[in-house]
Formats: sequence, structure tokens, C-alpha cells
Amino acid sequence: RTIDWKASARHRRLLSDEYRAERDHQVVLAIDTGRLMGEPLAGAPRLDHAIQAALLLGFVALRSGDRVGLHAFDERPRMWLPPTGGADGFPRLLSATSGLAYGTGETNFTLGLTDLSTRLKRRSLVVVVTDFVDAVTAELMLENVGRLIRRHLVLFVALSDPDLLAMAAAPPDGTRALHRAVAASELLRDREVVLRRLRRLGALVLDARPADVSSDLVNTYLDAQRRELVG
Repeated sequence: RTIDWKASARHRRLLSDEYRAERDHQVVLAIDTGRLMGEPLAGAPRLDHAIQAALLLGFVALRSGDRVGLHAFDERPRMWLPPTGGADGFPRLLSATSGLAYGTGETNFTLGLTDLSTRLKRRSLVVVVTDFVDAVTAELMLENVGRLIRRHLVLFVALSDPDLLAMAAAPPDGTRALHRAVAASELLRDREVVLRRLRRLGALVLDARPADVSSDLVNTYLDAQRRELVG
């Protein structure tokens, strides 16, 4: 399929076209710093896991030739670091994330993601790192992520709770354990409903355990880059 028949005829030997993934894409790390991101998960606040994963992705994206920016938001937009590349990109990103802290208020997805959208002048890969409790409270999040998807490729990243998964899977040994298992299963079903809706909207979705989120996020980014989904 890659043989260039005209060039092969001119040179009297088989020549093929070589394709390389386009570089210099914009990757924007949109990190939720609201109240929910301060809750502990696997021994650390959710925000700590989010920042660690975002920094690894930023490092890989910069090494791949892309430009990386940062947007942090909770009740209102908290930080904006325009996408840049080159040798100074990662130290700049590292310095910016060191100043992030989780707030005490609910995340305002309308304000946070609308502000981000107005700043992006070209199609970008927007990595939204956040979390949610149930399908009801996720409605505004879904609505605003959906608006973002109309112009950009959105990679939605959420952190699954290993304790909740274990609770839902544990064999009940009494009435209290049974109630816990049922409640955990209902929360997981709600979560899957939201993630399915995000996929239908066109988002790439990653729901990973804290121990796996960094590597899974990098692999998802590399796959999107290989498939040239951003351009």
C-alpha cells in the first residue's frame, strides 16, 4: 500500500512512502482541584495522583515534540500555563504544578471548562483529570465536557477506588456486609453509566487505579498520537 509506483517506475526500483506522526500538537492538562480531589485514595489525596500522572504525561509529550500547557480549576479557574515546548517546558510545568492545592468548594465545570475553551485557539488534546460521585452530580460535568469535545480531542481521566471495587466484589458474610456490597455496586454502576456517556460523546476515557493511572495515561496518549487523532 505504501509503494510509490510512479517514483518506482522512474528509478526502476521499488520505492515506498514513509509516514511519520505529526508533531507540535497542543496537549493541555486540565486538572480539577476541587473538594473531591482532596479526598484520600490509596494513601494520598486524589490530586496528588492526578498531578503525578499529569507530570509523566507532560514529560513524554514534550519529548515527543508536542507543546504542553496546564489549566487548573475548582470553584473558578485557578491557573493557566500556555502550551509551550522545548527544553524549558518540563521545569516550567513542574514549577506550576508544585503550587496546586485542592480547595474546599465544589468544582464549577461550567466556569472552568468554558474559560479553558476560550483560551484554546487551535484544536488540542485536552486531558481532563477529575472525578465524580454519581450520575446525578455528573450532569453539568458531562454537558461541559461535551461542549469541549466539539472542537478538541478530550481524554477524560478518572481514578477508580480500589476499596470500593473490593467492597463490591467481596462475598457478604452478614447483613451489614451485604448492604455495603449493594451500595458499592450501585455506585460502580452509576460510574459506568457516566463513562459510557462520555465515550458516546466522543471522549477517550481512562478509569484507572491510582497505581496504574500514570502508565495507562501515557499509553493512551501514545496510542492517540499513533492514530493521529489530534490533527
